[in-house]
Amino acid sequence: MAVMNPEASSMVAAYRTVLPVALRRGLARRVPVRLRGLVKRLLRRLQMGVGLSQALRALRARRRWPHLFRQGERLAALMDRGAQIALVRPTASPLGLREANLELVVTALEGAGVDYFAVRGASDFRACFGVRAEDRERVLAALDESGLQAPVYLSRGDAPKSALRAALTGSRRARRIGAEADVLRVGMVWRDPGGSLPLGLEYGSEIEFWRDEQGVLLAPRPNLVTDEVAADSPRVTVPVSRLTGFASRHTRRTRRVRTLEPYAAALPEDVRFPIDVVYTWVDGNDPAWQRRRREYGHGGYHEESANPARYISRDELRYSLRSLEQNAPWVRRIFLVTDRQRPVWLDPDHPRITVVDHSQIFADPQALPTFNSHAIESRLHHIEGLSEHFLYFNDDMFLGRPVTPQAFFLSNGTTRVFFSPSQVPQQRVSSQDRPVDAAGKNNRRIIAERFGPSIVQKMRHAPYPLRRSILFEIEEEFADHHRDTSASRFRSVTDISIPSSLYHYYAYFTGRAVPSDIEFAYLALDKPEIERRLGILLAHRDRQAFCINDTVDDGRDADRQSRMVRGFLDSYFPIPSPFERKEYHAR
Repeated sequence: MAVMNPEASSMVAAYRTVLPVALRRGLARRVPVRLRGLVKRLLRRLQMGVGLSQALRALRARRRWPHLFRQGERLAALMDRGAQIALVRPTASPLGLREANLELVVTALEGAGVDYFAVRGASDFRACFGVRAEDRERVLAALDESGLQAPVYLSRGDAPKSALRAALTGSRRARRIGAEADVLRVGMVWRDPGGSLPLGLEYGSEIEFWRDEQGVLLAPRPNLVTDEVAADSPRVTVPVSRLTGFASRHTRRTRRVRTLEPYAAALPEDVRFPIDVVYTWVDGNDPAWQRRRREYGHGGYHEESANPARYISRDELRYSLRSLEQNAPWVRRIFLVTDRQRPVWLDPDHPRITVVDHSQIFADPQALPTFNSHAIESRLHHIEGLSEHFLYFNDDMFLGRPVTPQAFFLSNGTTRVFFSPSQVPQQRVSSQDRPVDAAGKNNRRIIAERFGPSIVQKMRHAPYPLRRSILFEIEEEFADHHRDTSASRFRSVTDISIPSSLYHYYAYFTGRAVPSDIEFAYLALDKPEIERRLGILLAHRDRQAFCINDTVDDGRDADRQSRMVRGFLDSYFPIPSPFERKEYHAR
């Protein structure tokens, strides 16, 4: 899907950039979907056919770095329509590239004897270093030297995103940028072996040239702590994780780096507490599970609660875990809540993931087996060993790009609330309501009785930030509703939905949650434009989170949908997570 994705064409990107949104929408209404898709695929093929300039770049790259193009090994490849040379890494990840580019710059500076200190810059996804302005020539020479071993790119770090045109170190344009810019962005670019995961200078390292004025070093731009320090400030060494929220603090020791005391101190906004993740998962194709379900009849008051689409497994969990490992390396532990099931591809011995059976969290064995997601969700806080702060994922939720803990929690423990533009219907609860609407109405009644206001909005179907202590409080505060929901084997018209709605309103009205926003996409498989939307998302990778939802299954196009979803997820998350058994990596 990545190679032939029509939405990834530079010509299509130029079309979106040049034409205003209103004009594009007008054209979309007048031009049939199939015709638009045909034109985009044609443009993509024309772009792929323009290969002369790419061939010349490849030839120059082979001459400059012959050790990266050994026969039988794919260590480097052209990327970004042939404009850049990417190192091919089977385990490519944003964190891995950030750390590699940090190491590249530190090695270059220390090898040249250039004094430096790490700075808390504006981005968690790029390391930042301060050097004296008078060391500029030595810095540039050191970067040129590092570019002899592998392609290293340099761009202005003090320019708008549109002006971040990168140049290879040692080139004429790179020397011009290096001579003029107050901030340089430096680094390698990576991609996965299949070519669908490009990682560029957004994970580079930045070098700032600080001016020395009478013993005081002045920064060329603001940072998170201070833009002036005494030139003789003592250097201290701290773990990189002290300087960024995008770090692997729980799985391995992070590299130590030289900085100054003001930058080594914890800031009020830093999230330092552990954060776990909980998934609920079911394999609806499992014959044993199907037998258990049939023993209890039809399966709910509404066709949606019993619809097979609710239990279809397209291996979404596998890719959601990949998204978690790729984009949230700061997660401590993962708990997978199931009913006597375990994915065949899951590594049973990995120390960071624990399978939790329903019997371990339900106090009443008579409530099991349960096929009600509301009931299962009502018991998540009873998982033994779960951290106070955690994220709740359904297996159809994915992190679309790197995020920090601050996307979900404030440093004082407050959880973020992601309101949806979708509304809870205003009519009274009835047996005609979809389960999600019935639960929303029941939540509204409870909140109105307890706090007064009548809730209107649903929550986005994105990862839910939760606090365990508040969930215990809700269980006690609304004991009857909680107990009835936990005991409901199938979705019921009397259910409440706790982690996906009630929790967030309760936490907000008790001063422990704040309304926030998340860059999010909701992708419904039954919509006619779904393939185009998946292609756009893959081309841009600009959403912090997205959901691929399938609530109705009429038996048509199921195989086509499965192939489409699997192709998209394979392209978006091509790198196996450490939670997968190695023998299943190629499947």
